[in-house]
Amino acid sequence: MTTRRHVLASTSLLALFGPLSAVPARAQGSWPARPVRIVVPFAAGGTTDILARAIAPELQRVFGQPFIVDNKPGAGGNSGSAEVAKAANDGYTLLMGTVGTHAINPSLYPKMPYDAVKDFAPITLVAGVPNVVVMNPASAQKYGVNNVADLVRAAKANPGRLNVASSGNGTSIHLAAELFKSLTGTFMLHLPYRGSGPALIDLMAGNVDLMFDNLPSAMPHIKSGRLKALAVTSGQRSQALPDLPTVAEAGGALLRNYEASSWFGLLAPAGTPADIVSRVQQETAKALATPAINERLLAQGAVPSGMNPADFAKFIDAETRKWALVVKASGAKVD
Repeated sequence: MTTRRHVLASTSLLALFGPLSAVPARAQGSWPARPVRIVVPFAAGGTTDILARAIAPELQRVFGQPFIVDNKPGAGGNSGSAEVAKAANDGYTLLMGTVGTHAINPSLYPKMPYDAVKDFAPITLVAGVPNVVVMNPASAQKYGVNNVADLVRAAKANPGRLNVASSGNGTSIHLAAELFKSLTGTFMLHLPYRGSGPALIDLMAGNVDLMFDNLPSAMPHIKSGRLKALAVTSGQRSQALPDLPTVAEAGGALLRNYEASSWFGLLAPAGTPADIVSRVQQETAKALATPAINERLLAQGAVPSGMNPADFAKFIDAETRKWALVVKASGAKVD
């Protein structure tokens, strides 16, 4: 069985002595010869976009070619992901995938435009991220909401009057809200957007009442006071907001088992040369470990990773099985 150490050793030898005659012409040393595109399947301003733009300059610096972030929103991330699935497997098109595009959507959508397993080569988990329940301050004041227990009470007293935004159908932001509604027996109108960025704009403008947003994209607006944070959706508190309780802590008996976090990772079209996948993973991991990027992401509420392709594939498989149960329990459906 080939080990990561063997792959790294082989890569190092090729780097030292150049490609051998048996190595395909497009393998080590020939890539990248032109700009590489990182497709973000959501609008600009959300956490998927934030993470892609955090690592793109580092990859550009190392590989000597532009790494261009290309936002392709639509269908809960399915549109941009399908574009990458159908792209040439030459290493010039990558995807910043999410828990939605690769673990939730396969169970949520009756028909998918891609196979989340067969159509992609996992590269690396970039970061794990808790979601955070945030409200427009005026809405919170209107409904008397200061914490999660208040939110449950207000939702029960006003069925259908509170509305909850998401970054799109099938995203973890959507499912975090659906799970909350399912466990508490409440109804809040779901309003899907084409990414966190547009949803946050409407939330802060008062056009939407609340959102279960990814913490990095919500963090600046929590700090500025434009959003009121109630709780994080992870199993443990976030070190970025240590005084903010988890939903399970603050929600009482109904929510004691609540947990719904997000993750983001790089993938390539299936069949992308293994040496390209390995090189991108290694350099992404190095970038995430640098103090500048590591500390910045932690301060925003993201937990950097950089795991190898094999472990990332196993992680996606486990997450797919986990979220299939959440989708079933929540009763969420997307036509």
